[in-house]
Formats: sequence, C-alpha cells, structure tokens
Amino acid sequence: MSLTDKLKMLDEGVTEMRRIMPAVPSDVGLCRMMVLISERLQAELEHKLRPHKLNDSEFRTLITLFWRPDGTSTPGEVCEYTSLGVTNMTRIANALVKRGLITRGHSVNDRRCVVMQITPAGKRFVQKMLPTMLPRLKLLFTGFSQAERGTLNRLLRKLARNLTQLEHEAEHSP
Repeated sequence: MSLTDKLKMLDEGVTEMRRIMPAVPSDVGLCRMMVLISERLQAELEHKLRPHKLNDSEFRTLITLFWRPDGTSTPGEVCEYTSLGVTNMTRIANALVKRGLITRGHSVNDRRCVVMQITPAGKRFVQKMLPTMLPRLKLLFTGFSQAERGTLNRLLRKLARNLTQLEHEAEHSP
C-alpha cells in the first residue's frame, strides 16, 4: 500500500475517531502522519544501503565518525548524535569492525574509555554512498520552494522544542 493510500486511511480513521470521541484532537492525525512518513523515509534510506549489506543504524554511525575532525568518537557520543541505543551500539560497532569500516580500541588519554574510529575504507564507502543517495533525497523536496523548506524546518524545530519540554517535564514529575 502506498504512503498516500495510508494517509487517506489515516484521515478517514481520525475523522471517525473524532466522531466517536469528539475530545480527540485532530493533531492525533498529524502525529501519526509524521510517524508514517518517518518510517517511509527510513525504508528509502535503507533501500540504497541494502545492496551493501548495511542498515541505517550502521550508516548513521559511519556518517557520525566521518564528519568528526579526527574520525573518532566514543560509543556514547555516537549514541547521542544518532539517537541509537547503547545496547545496539555494540552490535553496530561489531558489524562495522568486521567489515573493516571502523576500528575500536581504548583511548590514548584514558584506557578505560573505548573509542571508535572510521578507517580509510569507511571514509571511501561514505564518499561513494552519499552521492548515490542525494538524487533521491532531492526528489523528496520536489515542488517545495525555499520558503516552504524554511517553514518546514522552523516548524519541525518548534515541534522538537515542544517534545524536549515534554521530556523535561516527565523527568521532573513525581
């Protein structure tokens, strides 16, 4: 089923839900729409990575190490940058080490600290993959003016601030 068809079903479902329970805000549909779009974006990214036997989590880890000035980071920092869970990072790092895309070892400054570093092969892989992903990325925003892109950016950041506020309130509630 296409994403457009799913959104049509979503609209019908939200309309019916609000008929049955008028207190349900229409924003329920917006939240679900963003989840559906996010899932489809994830699938789109993984479509390009699948032939290389890589998934999005592994690629996000590589990208994070790629843009770091010295190509290194701790697993905890990578988790923060990528929104990946700490428990998954060991599996991800093992897979990338096995493929020769990163190395993992102890920090020279603190032997207790583990550091991951992108290898030359990992850098080449990122430099090879990114250009193949960009044309489809550009297609996602076909028909969006620069002003619309700016508005979308501002609105998503506003939503992120609101989510951060909710997280903060949840952390400090009894």
